[in-house]
Amino acid sequence: MNNRFGIKDFVTILLLVVVLIAVLLSMVQKTRMELALEATRSKLGEIEQQSLQLQRIVEKGFAERPTVVVQPTGNAAGSSGGANAGASGAAVANDAWARPGVKIERWPMPTPASDPSKMPGFAVGGEFVELFEAQPAKLVPFISGDVYYTRVLERVCEPLATFDPKTLKLKGQLADAWQVDPDGLWVRAHINPRARFSDGSPVTSEDVRWTYVDYVLNPLIEAERTRSTMDNLKEVKVIDDLTVEFIFKEPLFTNAINALGLAILPKAYYARFEPTQVNQGTGLMMGSGPFRFERLPTGPDDLDSQWTPGQDVVLVRNEAYWAEKPSLAGMRFKSIKDDLGRLVAYRNGEGSMMLPTSPQFNSVLKEVPKEGEPRFEEVNYALKWVNMRCGYTFIAWQCGPRAGKESTPFADKRVRRAMTHLLDREKMIRDIWDGIGIVSKGPMNPESPASDPATKPLAFDPEKAKALLAEAGWKDRNGDGVLENENGDPFEFEYTYATGGEIAERLARFAKDSFAKAGIVMTTRPVDWSRYQEILKLRDFDAITLAWGNNAPESDPRQIWHSESTKEGGDNFIQWRSADGDALIEKGRRTMDEAERMQVWRELEALIAEEQPYTFVRVAPWLRFVKREFGNVNTYRTGLEPQEFFKTTSATAVPAPSGG
Repeated sequence: MNNRFGIKDFVTILLLVVVLIAVLLSMVQKTRMELALEATRSKLGEIEQQSLQLQRIVEKGFAERPTVVVQPTGNAAGSSGGANAGASGAAVANDAWARPGVKIERWPMPTPASDPSKMPGFAVGGEFVELFEAQPAKLVPFISGDVYYTRVLERVCEPLATFDPKTLKLKGQLADAWQVDPDGLWVRAHINPRARFSDGSPVTSEDVRWTYVDYVLNPLIEAERTRSTMDNLKEVKVIDDLTVEFIFKEPLFTNAINALGLAILPKAYYARFEPTQVNQGTGLMMGSGPFRFERLPTGPDDLDSQWTPGQDVVLVRNEAYWAEKPSLAGMRFKSIKDDLGRLVAYRNGEGSMMLPTSPQFNSVLKEVPKEGEPRFEEVNYALKWVNMRCGYTFIAWQCGPRAGKESTPFADKRVRRAMTHLLDREKMIRDIWDGIGIVSKGPMNPESPASDPATKPLAFDPEKAKALLAEAGWKDRNGDGVLENENGDPFEFEYTYATGGEIAERLARFAKDSFAKAGIVMTTRPVDWSRYQEILKLRDFDAITLAWGNNAPESDPRQIWHSESTKEGGDNFIQWRSADGDALIEKGRRTMDEAERMQVWRELEALIAEEQPYTFVRVAPWLRFVKREFGNVNTYRTGLEPQEFFKTTSATAVPAPSGG
């Protein structure tokens, strides 16, 4: 058979050559386009960085210019009235906004506690990813209430005043000046005229009034947690566009922080929605902060665009931010409930920061890296410190009727005390938390003057517990090893905890085994964290494990411990009622002298220790892992300030964090 090279073969080869040349030309063109695009991106990044640095220089020059002293006029304040006028950048030529004869406290433009632009490796851009330990159910101001909501809110919304990260003293945020009545009955604040919401609209005194009166105090809005702390607020008055005054029923130590500490919302945005739409919302959060939601509904017809549980929470830099813009281009919050899965994701580069469990914190620092690999701390910060947000872990006992029906065994304080005596909390801290933390004795931080060193945690004492249970009528009446009451009902209760965490599982097992030795049957009820708010609101539990943190150096105990806070889904979800406790809370709130107030709180601490409405388990420092590719990571007395972070250039070594 002859093999001939014909015209058909020639045409086929020619077509193949043409196709090959076309492919090669396409690849060359694509490479050129990619190179051009990368060069454009790089140039834009340089321009953005230069622009942000220039803005910082301009704003610092504006904030740090020499102060001008304005002499008091007939309408001005007293001798302090003109001091530092103009330092805030406020367009206030005189003190006409102020009450005469009362000291004015003035504040400069808000700036970072630590200037990131002066750090080695400073750069603009990049996304910071925080790994949440659970899935938040809602991100709606004052409707939500867990720690995850708070972390997002603090990036998006701002109050009139905030706590200085280093001193813990109140300082101006949206407010550039304020006055506090020497008798404690009013606070008047002046808003910085440069303050803007993320849509570019100005922050006005009407926005402040509306936030307090028409939103938080509106009974149709499910803001019970915050509303319970505002019982002393009598009126919020608009003095002018930038001046607002809070009037109180009586002097309380919390008046100033209640007036100045709430996140201010834009009336024009939230007034578009009905109260039911706000209550049912999952991602309605707009404010004046350095970041904003990437996607936010424009109105009632656009609610499908809001963030919903299961999605990452994505924030982008607020380009309309009125103060010093953050260096980061955005922040992302990703929920990974499983402790091991969260650590694996973090180490694989899926997160920039995580809260490790205590065993994880200790174990990674003991790791011996493989040859050629860096030690964990060479590429990560391993942070451990005490700050104002350090709280306590506890088991809460339902002191009232469960879900409005039957009472639980824990209505009797002798039973609650017995439950605490049955738990070896020193061993729990050693075995469950790998020795990190101390046994908690009550709601006051042990480092605070509100905590009395003479008040000690209840001891591990099974024999004392047995005697208390018998005194309360719980005995093994039929020899089956289970306690029964006089009616023959066995001592059984349900223990609710959040799924996904290794610590929560170990805590549940430890408690179950400890109580079983005393003849108490504990069944477990693991639920997703997103259901916790509803369970607490309905009081639908026998016992539940939680942790409280703090947002201020001194908290008002009324929110958690007063009988009034059992109502309307307030935070006294255990329904503990004590006439003595209420009296101490009311007395402490009305005691303006700090030293005297601390003595009242010590009495309250001793009463709660006696009553044991919670079994206070553990007080612990904050633990965080943070990637060293981020700079200006500082440990402050307020916690961390992520808006100060920046993503470094890859070749730059970043110094270790400093204490605040």
